Amino acid sequence: MDSQELVERLLRGERRALARLLTRVEDGSAERLREVVRLLHPHTGNAHLIGLTGSPGVGKSTLTSALVGQWRSRGKRVAVLAVDPTSPFSGGALLGDRVRMQDHALDEGVFIRSMASRGHLGGLSWATPQALLVLDAAGFDVIIVETVGVGQAEVEIASAADTTIVTVAPGMGDAIQAAKAGILEIADVFVVNKADREGANRTVSELREMQKLGHGEWLAPILKTVAARDEGIAELADAVERHAKWLDEGDRRGSRRLVRARVQIRELALGEVRERFAELGEGELVERLAEAVARRETDPYSAADELVASLET
Repeated sequence: MDSQELVERLLRGERRALARLLTRVEDGSAERLREVVRLLHPHTGNAHLIGLTGSPGVGKSTLTSALVGQWRSRGKRVAVLAVDPTSPFSGGALLGDRVRMQDHALDEGVFIRSMASRGHLGGLSWATPQALLVLDAAGFDVIIVETVGVGQAEVEIASAADTTIVTVAPGMGDAIQAAKAGILEIADVFVVNKADREGANRTVSELREMQKLGHGEWLAPILKTVAARDEGIAELADAVERHAKWLDEGDRRGSRRLVRARVQIRELALGEVRERFAELGEGELVERLAEAVARRETDPYSAADELVASLET
Protein backbone atom coordinates (compact mmCIF):
# COMPACT_ATOMS: atom_id res chain seq x y z
CA MET A 1 0.00 0.00 0.00
CA ASP A 2 1.49 3.37 -0.99
CA SER A 3 1.85 6.28 1.40
CA GLN A 4 -0.91 8.34 -0.24
CA GLU A 5 -3.50 5.61 0.37
CA LEU A 6 -2.31 5.03 3.94
CA VAL A 7 -2.59 8.74 4.75
CA GLU A 8 -6.09 8.91 3.24
CA ARG A 9 -7.15 5.93 5.36
CA LEU A 10 -5.58 7.53 8.45
CA LEU A 11 -7.57 10.73 7.89
CA ARG A 12 -10.74 8.61 7.65
CA GLY A 13 -9.95 7.25 11.12
CA GLU A 14 -8.73 3.75 10.24
CA ARG A 15 -6.76 2.28 13.15
CA ARG A 16 -4.77 -0.13 11.00
CA ALA A 17 -3.51 2.72 8.80
CA LEU A 18 -2.29 4.51 11.94
CA ALA A 19 -0.27 1.49 13.08
CA ARG A 20 1.17 0.91 9.59
CA LEU A 21 2.21 4.54 9.16
CA LEU A 22 3.98 4.52 12.52
CA THR A 23 5.86 1.39 11.46
CA ARG A 24 6.76 3.05 8.17
CA VAL A 25 8.02 6.14 10.01
CA GLU A 26 10.14 4.04 12.37
CA ASP A 27 11.55 1.56 9.86
CA GLY A 28 11.09 3.14 6.44
CA SER A 29 13.66 4.53 4.06
CA ALA A 30 14.48 8.24 4.01
CA GLU A 31 12.62 8.66 0.72
CA ARG A 32 9.41 7.07 2.03
CA LEU A 33 9.71 9.09 5.22
CA ARG A 34 9.90 12.30 3.20
CA GLU A 35 6.72 11.40 1.36
CA VAL A 36 4.80 10.51 4.54
CA VAL A 37 5.80 13.78 6.26
CA ARG A 38 4.92 15.84 3.16
CA LEU A 39 1.43 14.29 3.00
CA LEU A 40 0.75 14.51 6.75
CA HIS A 41 2.08 17.95 7.60
CA PRO A 42 -0.92 20.03 6.36
CA HIS A 43 -3.22 17.99 8.63
CA THR A 44 -1.32 18.56 11.88
CA GLY A 45 -0.97 21.22 14.58
CA ASN A 46 -4.18 20.56 16.53
CA ALA A 47 -3.00 18.17 19.29
CA HIS A 48 -1.53 19.29 22.61
CA LEU A 49 1.88 17.60 22.85
CA ILE A 50 2.98 16.65 26.35
CA GLY A 51 6.48 15.45 27.23
CA LEU A 52 6.74 13.37 30.39
CA THR A 53 10.27 12.83 31.60
CA GLY A 54 12.20 11.82 34.70
CA SER A 55 14.74 9.36 36.04
CA PRO A 56 14.11 5.60 35.93
CA GLY A 57 12.01 4.40 38.85
CA VAL A 58 9.97 7.54 39.46
CA GLY A 59 6.80 5.93 38.09
CA LYS A 60 6.50 7.61 34.70
CA SER A 61 4.49 4.79 33.12
CA THR A 62 2.03 4.57 36.02
CA LEU A 63 1.66 8.35 35.93
CA THR A 64 1.08 8.28 32.18
CA SER A 65 -1.58 5.60 32.52
CA ALA A 66 -3.35 7.61 35.23
CA LEU A 67 -3.27 10.76 33.08
CA VAL A 68 -4.74 8.86 30.14
CA GLY A 69 -7.66 7.80 32.34
CA GLN A 70 -8.14 11.37 33.57
CA TRP A 71 -8.23 12.87 30.07
CA ARG A 72 -10.55 10.14 28.81
CA SER A 73 -12.95 11.04 31.62
CA ARG A 74 -12.90 14.58 30.18
CA GLY A 75 -13.80 13.34 26.70
CA LYS A 76 -10.33 13.70 25.16
CA ARG A 77 -8.84 11.24 22.68
CA VAL A 78 -5.35 10.36 23.90
CA ALA A 79 -2.26 8.86 22.26
CA VAL A 80 0.86 7.72 24.11
CA LEU A 81 4.29 7.36 22.53
CA ALA A 82 6.49 5.50 25.03
CA VAL A 83 10.15 5.71 24.02
CA ASP A 84 11.98 2.70 25.44
CA PRO A 85 15.61 1.58 25.48
CA THR A 86 16.48 -0.73 22.60
CA SER A 87 16.78 -4.49 22.88
CA PRO A 88 20.31 -5.55 21.83
CA PHE A 89 18.78 -8.68 20.26
CA SER A 90 15.68 -7.58 18.36
CA GLY A 91 16.35 -3.84 18.00
CA GLY A 92 12.83 -3.28 19.36
CA ALA A 93 11.53 -1.53 22.47
CA LEU A 94 12.91 -3.27 25.56
CA LEU A 95 10.56 -2.27 28.37
CA GLY A 96 7.28 -2.38 26.46
CA ASP A 97 5.30 0.23 28.40
CA ARG A 98 2.08 -0.98 26.78
CA VAL A 99 2.14 -3.90 29.22
CA ARG A 100 1.75 -1.42 32.09
CA MET A 101 -1.19 0.35 30.43
CA GLN A 102 -3.54 -2.60 29.90
CA ASP A 103 -6.40 -0.71 31.57
CA HIS A 104 -6.78 1.24 28.31
CA ALA A 105 -6.21 -1.63 25.86
CA LEU A 106 -9.85 -1.89 24.75
CA ASP A 107 -10.56 1.84 24.67
CA GLU A 108 -11.00 3.08 21.08
CA GLY A 109 -10.20 6.60 22.26
CA VAL A 110 -6.69 5.59 23.35
CA PHE A 111 -3.70 4.55 21.25
CA ILE A 112 -0.44 3.42 22.87
CA ARG A 113 2.78 2.69 21.03
CA SER A 114 6.24 1.78 22.30
CA MET A 115 9.11 3.03 20.18
CA ALA A 116 12.74 1.97 20.50
CA SER A 117 15.34 4.68 21.08
CA ARG A 118 17.75 2.64 18.91
CA GLY A 119 20.87 4.05 20.46
CA HIS A 120 19.83 7.68 20.15
CA LEU A 121 21.62 9.56 22.93
CA GLY A 122 18.73 11.76 24.04
CA GLY A 123 15.53 10.73 25.76
CA LEU A 124 13.74 10.44 22.42
CA SER A 125 13.91 8.20 19.38
CA TRP A 126 15.20 9.76 16.15
CA ALA A 127 11.76 9.01 14.63
CA THR A 128 9.77 10.72 17.42
CA PRO A 129 8.98 14.01 15.58
CA GLN A 130 7.65 12.12 12.57
CA ALA A 131 5.64 9.72 14.76
CA LEU A 132 4.08 12.75 16.49
CA LEU A 133 2.96 14.04 13.10
CA VAL A 134 1.18 10.74 12.42
CA LEU A 135 -0.62 10.81 15.78
CA ASP A 136 -1.51 14.50 15.40
CA ALA A 137 -2.98 13.91 11.93
CA ALA A 138 -4.97 10.98 13.33
CA GLY A 139 -7.00 13.48 15.36
CA PHE A 140 -5.88 12.84 18.95
CA ASP A 141 -6.51 15.74 21.30
CA VAL A 142 -3.64 14.94 23.66
CA ILE A 143 -0.39 13.17 22.79
CA ILE A 144 1.90 12.10 25.63
CA VAL A 145 5.54 11.32 24.90
CA GLU A 146 7.09 9.34 27.75
CA THR A 147 10.87 9.40 27.42
CA VAL A 148 13.72 7.11 28.33
CA GLY A 149 15.18 8.13 31.69
CA VAL A 150 18.74 8.90 30.66
CA GLY A 151 19.60 12.04 32.61
CA GLN A 152 20.88 15.27 31.14
CA ALA A 153 20.04 14.52 27.50
CA GLU A 154 16.35 14.49 28.39
CA VAL A 155 16.18 18.26 27.91
CA GLU A 156 15.64 17.23 24.28
CA ILE A 157 11.96 16.65 25.09
CA ALA A 158 11.44 20.41 25.50
CA SER A 159 12.02 20.92 21.77
CA ALA A 160 9.25 18.43 20.91
CA ALA A 161 6.50 19.24 23.44
CA ASP A 162 4.06 22.05 24.15
CA THR A 163 4.07 21.17 27.86
CA THR A 164 6.89 19.33 29.62
CA ILE A 165 6.18 17.43 32.84
CA VAL A 166 9.28 16.61 34.90
CA THR A 167 8.71 13.79 37.37
CA VAL A 168 10.81 13.22 40.50
CA ALA A 169 10.40 10.93 43.51
CA PRO A 170 11.23 11.40 47.22
CA GLY A 171 14.50 10.00 48.47
CA MET A 172 16.13 9.62 45.06
CA GLY A 173 18.08 12.87 45.02
CA ASP A 174 16.13 13.81 41.91
CA ALA A 175 15.62 17.43 42.84
CA ILE A 176 19.35 18.10 43.08
CA GLN A 177 19.99 16.04 39.94
CA ALA A 178 17.32 18.03 38.12
CA ALA A 179 19.20 21.24 38.86
CA LYS A 180 22.48 19.74 37.63
CA ALA A 181 20.87 18.46 34.43
CA GLY A 182 19.29 21.80 33.56
CA ILE A 183 15.86 20.19 33.79
CA LEU A 184 14.66 23.06 35.99
CA GLU A 185 14.81 25.22 32.89
CA ILE A 186 12.61 22.98 30.74
CA ALA A 187 9.90 21.98 33.25
CA ASP A 188 6.44 23.46 32.74
CA VAL A 189 5.02 21.28 35.53
CA PHE A 190 6.89 19.46 38.31
CA VAL A 191 5.44 16.26 39.75
CA VAL A 192 6.67 14.66 42.96
CA ASN A 193 5.28 11.17 42.41
CA LYS A 194 5.09 8.44 45.07
CA ALA A 195 4.30 11.30 47.45
CA ASP A 196 3.15 8.85 50.13
CA ARG A 197 6.82 8.10 50.79
CA GLU A 198 8.89 9.82 53.44
CA GLY A 199 10.62 12.94 52.19
CA ALA A 200 7.99 14.10 49.70
CA ASN A 201 7.51 17.49 51.38
CA ARG A 202 11.26 17.99 51.57
CA THR A 203 11.56 17.31 47.83
CA VAL A 204 8.82 19.89 47.12
CA SER A 205 10.67 22.42 49.31
CA GLU A 206 13.96 21.75 47.50
CA LEU A 207 12.34 22.37 44.13
CA ARG A 208 10.74 25.61 45.37
CA GLU A 209 14.07 26.84 46.69
CA MET A 210 15.72 26.08 43.36
CA GLN A 211 13.01 28.01 41.51
CA LYS A 212 13.95 31.10 43.54
CA LEU A 213 17.28 31.08 41.70
CA GLY A 214 15.42 32.03 38.54
CA HIS A 215 12.79 30.98 36.04
CA GLY A 216 11.20 32.26 32.85
CA GLU A 217 7.79 33.86 32.30
CA TRP A 218 6.04 30.73 33.54
CA LEU A 219 6.61 29.50 37.10
CA ALA A 220 6.18 25.73 36.97
CA PRO A 221 3.69 24.47 39.57
CA ILE A 222 4.93 21.68 41.86
CA LEU A 223 2.37 18.95 42.47
CA LYS A 224 2.35 15.81 44.58
CA THR A 225 0.84 12.60 43.19
CA VAL A 226 0.47 8.95 44.07
CA ALA A 227 -0.23 7.68 40.58
CA ALA A 228 -0.74 4.06 41.66
CA ARG A 229 -3.77 5.23 43.68
CA ASP A 230 -4.86 7.95 41.23
CA GLU A 231 -4.18 10.65 43.85
CA GLY A 232 -3.40 14.14 42.57
CA ILE A 233 -3.97 13.17 38.93
CA ALA A 234 -6.97 15.46 38.36
CA GLU A 235 -4.94 18.38 39.77
CA LEU A 236 -2.06 17.49 37.45
CA ALA A 237 -4.35 17.45 34.40
CA ASP A 238 -5.75 20.83 35.52
CA ALA A 239 -2.21 22.24 35.75
CA VAL A 240 -1.41 21.05 32.21
CA GLU A 241 -4.60 22.65 30.91
CA ARG A 242 -3.74 25.93 32.67
CA HIS A 243 -0.37 25.86 30.94
CA ALA A 244 -2.09 25.20 27.60
CA LYS A 245 -4.29 28.28 28.11
CA TRP A 246 -1.23 30.35 29.04
CA LEU A 247 0.48 29.22 25.83
CA ASP A 248 -2.47 30.40 23.77
CA GLU A 249 -2.30 33.88 25.31
CA GLY A 250 -0.18 36.12 23.13
CA ASP A 251 0.55 33.22 20.76
CA ARG A 252 3.23 31.70 22.99
CA ARG A 253 2.28 28.31 21.53
CA GLY A 254 3.09 29.65 18.06
CA SER A 255 6.47 30.88 19.30
CA ARG A 256 7.29 27.46 20.78
CA ARG A 257 6.31 25.73 17.57
CA LEU A 258 8.46 28.14 15.58
CA VAL A 259 11.44 27.13 17.74
CA ARG A 260 10.52 23.47 17.22
CA ALA A 261 10.37 23.98 13.44
CA ARG A 262 13.83 25.59 13.47
CA VAL A 263 15.24 22.61 15.39
CA GLN A 264 13.64 20.10 13.02
CA ILE A 265 14.83 21.87 9.89
CA ARG A 266 18.36 22.17 11.27
CA GLU A 267 18.49 18.51 12.35
CA LEU A 268 17.15 17.27 9.01
CA ALA A 269 19.64 19.43 7.11
CA LEU A 270 22.53 18.19 9.26
CA GLY A 271 21.35 14.62 8.78
CA GLU A 272 21.36 15.09 5.02
CA VAL A 273 24.91 16.46 5.13
CA ARG A 274 26.04 13.52 7.30
CA GLU A 275 24.54 11.07 4.80
CA ARG A 276 26.33 12.75 1.91
CA PHE A 277 29.60 12.64 3.82
CA ALA A 278 28.97 8.97 4.59
CA GLU A 279 28.54 8.31 0.87
CA LEU A 280 32.00 9.76 0.27
CA GLY A 281 33.34 7.23 2.79
CA GLU A 282 37.00 6.49 2.23
CA GLY A 283 36.76 7.96 -1.25
CA GLU A 284 39.58 9.41 -3.26
CA LEU A 285 39.04 13.02 -2.13
CA VAL A 286 38.83 12.11 1.58
CA GLU A 287 41.95 9.98 1.29
CA ARG A 288 43.88 12.70 -0.57
CA LEU A 289 42.91 15.35 2.01
CA ALA A 290 43.77 13.05 4.92
CA GLU A 291 47.22 12.38 3.47
CA ALA A 292 47.78 16.10 2.88
CA VAL A 293 46.87 16.90 6.51
CA ALA A 294 49.07 14.07 7.82
CA ARG A 295 52.03 15.37 5.76
CA ARG A 296 51.37 18.92 7.06
CA GLU A 297 50.78 20.14 3.49
CA THR A 298 47.46 21.63 4.60
CA ASP A 299 45.60 22.11 7.86
CA PRO A 300 42.44 20.28 8.97
CA TYR A 301 40.19 23.36 8.61
CA SER A 302 41.29 23.99 5.03
CA ALA A 303 40.81 20.31 4.22
CA ALA A 304 37.32 20.40 5.74
CA ASP A 305 36.47 23.51 3.68
CA GLU A 306 37.48 21.68 0.51
CA LEU A 307 35.44 18.65 1.47
CA VAL A 308 32.35 20.76 2.17
CA ALA A 309 32.82 22.61 -1.14
CA SER A 310 32.84 19.25 -2.92
CA LEU A 311 29.28 18.60 -1.68
CA GLU A 312 28.06 21.64 -3.62
CA THR A 313 29.19 20.25 -6.95
